Amino acid sequence: MSALEVVLDGATEPPAADGSTSLRRAHTPELDALATSGRITLRRTTPDGLPVGTETALPVLLGWTPPAPVDRAALEAAAHGIDVPVGTRAVRIDGATGEDLAALAATGFAVHALDAARGHLAIGPGRLPALSTSARVWSAGLVPPTGVLDATTVVIAARGAASGAATLLGARVVVPDGATGDTDTDLRAKTAAALAALEDGATRIVVHVGAPDAAAHRGDEEAKVCAIEAADRYVIGPLRAAVAGRTDTSLAVGADHGCDPATGRHDGDPVPWVLWSP
Repeated sequence: MSALEVVLDGATEPPAADGSTSLRRAHTPELDALATSGRITLRRTTPDGLPVGTETALPVLLGWTPPAPVDRAALEAAAHGIDVPVGTRAVRIDGATGEDLAALAATGFAVHALDAARGHLAIGPGRLPALSTSARVWSAGLVPPTGVLDATTVVIAARGAASGAATLLGARVVVPDGATGDTDTDLRAKTAAALAALEDGATRIVVHVGAPDAAAHRGDEEAKVCAIEAADRYVIGPLRAAVAGRTDTSLAVGADHGCDPATGRHDGDPVPWVLWSP
């Protein structure tokens, strides 16, 4: 048996005053078809006391429940192939100024630019220097254990928390060309990678779509709806067609956590999933 899973990052949200949500507003004929004949469940992906986010929820979905907050810097380092030598630490810093970067370099930290949304990763020994008030330093945490997964699990994602968590947990990670984790990501490339993994005999294939969460963080309600609709058209539809011709494969679609475009903040309520097979 093989299992295909599509994770729509941040796709849920608390209902507005009129009861609407991005999922309800989006035109999703493929997802609707799955829901009509599939099994719908709610999954609790954020344990009590842990921060709501992909660094928590994606490991839970993959099979490891963190007992404490996860180290986001370790995930970014793994996702970007940045080595963290013994005796050093990785620190994720958002909003660093030029003076901050110079101070980090002067105190022995190697600084790696991630992207506009993820800021910088600093690798070095000892304590951080004093930084400006605009710099947000992410707290340290647990590094996911190796060996939870193996190469029979394939995770298709952009470079970021999802691919970093999957890498550390032991899955085979595929980052297709054009995968950005934002609304400009190449969804067709992710689908092609998933179908190739299915033909190669992978038993579990997880496609992570970060665009709904990215749009919600920017407070762009229409972009979030469009991101869900694009995933329905370019990911869920082709995968449903592929699974429909196989008796040994299932397809599941759901969110890892919510993100409210009205506030830009994550939401930790249980998230809907639909499981379907021919």
